[in-house]
Amino acid sequence: MAAGAALAAKRGERDKSSLLGASKKMAESMSEKQLKDFARTKRKKLPTKKA
Repeated sequence: MAAGAALAAKRGERDKSSLLGASKKMAESMSEKQLKDFARTKRKKLPTKKA
């Protein structure tokens, strides 16, 4: 979800000032291609927290 928000900010679809935490750092440090790959990852059947 953070990657999707960062990607939207990078593309100008969302204000960069609205980003918080991980999404803000991702938008600053990653390229648009990297963010697209991260945002495309399915979240179904993935654990929410590493045990």
